[in-house]
Amino acid sequence: MPKVALLNQNGSSVGEIELNDSVFGIEPNQHVLFDAVIMQRASLRQGTHKTKIRSEVAGGGRKPWKQKGTGRARQGSIRSPQWRGGGIVFGPTPRSYSFKLPKKVRRLAIKSALSTKVLENNILVLENLQLDAPKTKEMSAILNGLNVDRKALIVTADLNETVALSARNIPGVTVVPANGISVLDVLNHDKLVITKAAVEKVEEVLA
Repeated sequence: MPKVALLNQNGSSVGEIELNDSVFGIEPNQHVLFDAVIMQRASLRQGTHKTKIRSEVAGGGRKPWKQKGTGRARQGSIRSPQWRGGGIVFGPTPRSYSFKLPKKVRRLAIKSALSTKVLENNILVLENLQLDAPKTKEMSAILNGLNVDRKALIVTADLNETVALSARNIPGVTVVPANGISVLDVLNHDKLVITKAAVEKVEEVLA
């Protein structure tokens, strides 16, 4: 089982913690990670794009000229696709881009993402993370003590509003509860800062 240092809020080591091998110690599956990221990014698309077909464009109710005798090509409406201002053929219409992956694939993806952070030594396990009041200055001091100077994902056992409010104005820092952790969030941040209680909760679900 992989072992990592257990830190306090000041960044000092207070011991070690053994991580579950089946969650934090597997060989990352790159293909599954790719599929999971594509799935999550697709679900973020609004899909509100829309063009008008010839029946939706205003105007063009009468035939522009008679069928025969003018020497010009026959036309039925000035809103046909070949006309300037006409309808669009096969244009985009509102739709959902989201799709689902099998449950086992999704579980393997999050395990692979977490194991990647362990292999890269980019995971920091905190004994506890508690703030008395929402203070961005205090959260910045905690991150500086942990030597976190890049994008960081902070995972708490449950939704901690004090921690979330303290971190929301810090660029590149995201706070999520253990049950809201996602592959895209883990891979999109350089450091994973997770509390001991959150580790236990993640292991309980994924092991």
